[in-house]
Amino acid sequence: MRISLRTGVIATVAGALLAGCGLTSGSPMVDDVKPGSIGKGLPLKGADLTVTSKEFTEQLILGAIMGIAFQAAGADVLDRTGIQGSIGAREAVKGGDADAMYEYTGTAWITYQGNSKPITDPQKQWQAVRDADLKNGITWLPPATLNNTYALAINKKNEAKYHNPKTLSDVAALSKSDPKAVTLCVESEFSSREDGLPGMQKAYGMKIPSSSITKMDTGIIYTQVSKGSCTFGEVFTTDGRIKAMDLSVMADDKHFFPNYNAAPEMNSKALKEHPEMAEILAPITEKLNNTVARDLNSKVDVEGQDPHEVAKDWLIKEGFVKE
Repeated sequence: MRISLRTGVIATVAGALLAGCGLTSGSPMVDDVKPGSIGKGLPLKGADLTVTSKEFTEQLILGAIMGIAFQAAGADVLDRTGIQGSIGAREAVKGGDADAMYEYTGTAWITYQGNSKPITDPQKQWQAVRDADLKNGITWLPPATLNNTYALAINKKNEAKYHNPKTLSDVAALSKSDPKAVTLCVESEFSSREDGLPGMQKAYGMKIPSSSITKMDTGIIYTQVSKGSCTFGEVFTTDGRIKAMDLSVMADDKHFFPNYNAAPEMNSKALKEHPEMAEILAPITEKLNNTVARDLNSKVDVEGQDPHEVAKDWLIKEGFVKE
């Protein structure tokens, strides 16, 4: 099970220290890549850059995407991806042990910057995070539409049975018109968090009895929803199992859940020294959305492919780099 992005699931102090120890390791990226639509003229030639990430699948892929892109632009890149927990990777960028990573706006706003109320508009959320982090020596580049947040999903059979619900408002309406139809599989944490099930029910006017809610581990939820053991299950919007199990995700039409848009988080000194990094990453970040993320994550989590190779193949396919 991956480390959750949410505020309450974050490394302990001991875990942070272990993550810090992980910063002494790392290996050079040695991909034989050349400029495609990015990196022409080798603007990073002579630069020594370090990229980092957290340890779960999506982060490993995003870290590899960043590192391979920098290599194509001429940089020598040290790979320090896969740091356990959120704190270690964040502190690496903040302290200059790493130059850049892809981070999530909601994680920064709530976990690192200590806010309790998310900002509904994703662009304004990013702007608030960017402005607050400048004093920490961190610069945020513009975000992707990739938004790894909470959602409810349903299998195709139940979707047809209950007249094709598409939004959380549709789920709320179904819970009122046919209370027994709405059964939920959720994580224990999600069931008690205000930015989880209790807040969602309040925001959408749902009244789902506790007898219709089953708590279980994240991975099991996808299987149970796929089987139809519960009508709806809590999922993460970019999880590859959504695609693999052919689940439909309910739109958060009232924008209740926090925005967790991925964006490049850069050490400000490194960015000042190598401003070309921003230009190299901009078109890549613009291409990253939930559909892309689900596809790439599925290649790793379902098909068993290597995250680094998945990242490289995608960059080549999109024409960003060449072999």
